[in-house]
Amino acid sequence: PPRIESLAVLPLENLSGDPEQEYFADGMTDALIAELSKISALKVISRTSAMQYKGVKKKPLPQIARELGVDGIVAGTVMREGDQVRISVQLIYGPTDRNLWADNYQREVRSVLTMQGELASAIAHEVKVKLTPQEQARFASTQPVNPEAYEAYLKGLYYWNRRDARSLQKALEFFQQAAKIDPQYALAHAGLAETYSVLGSHKIEAKAAAAKAVELDDTLAEAHISLARTRLLDYDWSGAEKEHRRALELDPNNGTAHDLYADYLGMVGRAEESIAESKRARELDPLSLIINVGLGGKLANCTRQYDLAIQQLQNTLELDPNYPGTHMFLGQAYLGKAMYEPAIQEMQKAVTFSGERPWNLANLARAYALAGRKKEAWEILKKLQALSQRTSVPPYDIARVYVSLGEKDKAFAWLEKAFQEPDFGLLRVKVLPEFDPLRDDPRFQDLLRRMNFPK
Repeated sequence: PPRIESLAVLPLENLSGDPEQEYFADGMTDALIAELSKISALKVISRTSAMQYKGVKKKPLPQIARELGVDGIVAGTVMREGDQVRISVQLIYGPTDRNLWADNYQREVRSVLTMQGELASAIAHEVKVKLTPQEQARFASTQPVNPEAYEAYLKGLYYWNRRDARSLQKALEFFQQAAKIDPQYALAHAGLAETYSVLGSHKIEAKAAAAKAVELDDTLAEAHISLARTRLLDYDWSGAEKEHRRALELDPNNGTAHDLYADYLGMVGRAEESIAESKRARELDPLSLIINVGLGGKLANCTRQYDLAIQQLQNTLELDPNYPGTHMFLGQAYLGKAMYEPAIQEMQKAVTFSGERPWNLANLARAYALAGRKKEAWEILKKLQALSQRTSVPPYDIARVYVSLGEKDKAFAWLEKAFQEPDFGLLRVKVLPEFDPLRDDPRFQDLLRRMNFPK
């Protein structure tokens, strides 16, 4: 049989005929990807890219394999009837669409975690990869799960993956429900920690949920990722790196884990390492907008390779021309080259597509200010300050606008507010080009000292 060194798990098809069960089929797909991605000897494409093929008909498997850069494809179906779950899977050699192996698994819902481990081990055996003793132990140590808690968790995961504000609130509710049904269910606490972290203003809750998840199961990469975020908000840089590296040790194929570690490396000024991690994240999740945009942003802001950043971001526009983050970072790259009109045009698109989020408004104001159109910049600043009376506007964003307007004293006042909150955006203050005008000021050096940046 052909050698397989890389895999993509395509979305499992829901055979129930009930659209309300889509969350369950998606959850089974997520779980299988998560189990396989723990195998260090195998490259496994992350969920974001794999789920792009949900509902896609008639696309040949060799084409999908080329698009994702893999040898093997795992495809199958899932059927749930009462307390029984049945999964049928096949392993296919992508380049030739050759079926290498197929099998069926059926268990009660409470034993579904054991089934997932067995399935991952079987696929590893078929592709001839060697499991480490730690990986073998992990697959063999799964515990029964409360069916009601598991169902609530899968619903939470379904909404979490949609990532808009309303869906995140729904995800939070279902993760809370799962943790209430079974307080010892580590995945539910990990889901809570991730959701609290992304929502932004729940530092204490995120820290408690992440710590609880790790206490219950130290082998959950997701919990260590969330714990790393909370360490950053405490300016505990060494603690954050330790958690990032532990997450990658547990789940070496997790594209998000590589991307977030790349963010950390960029924040502390380890630029080349940051780019390498970001490229690894893209390799594992090639169709992820967030990861592709992140690579472009790091090329612009960490290494100031503006031409490479522009090329990367223009390529990313082909994935989705309406994604605001792509336009925002493309505008930043144009600003780095003093190409003010293209920068303003991209920032305007970011504002339009994002519904006037503060981050994008601040970027547009900066572009206006640097282009000499200070009247427009002041107007946006007034809008941001008025908006802050009704909703949360990060002080860091207002500080950035004041820097571009040459108002250093006001910029430092708002940076101090960001430090006291703390504000996640402030963690990038050490490396971003937009703060270059402040670097020689003793107040800036004092801020970096108080943020405990590693030397």
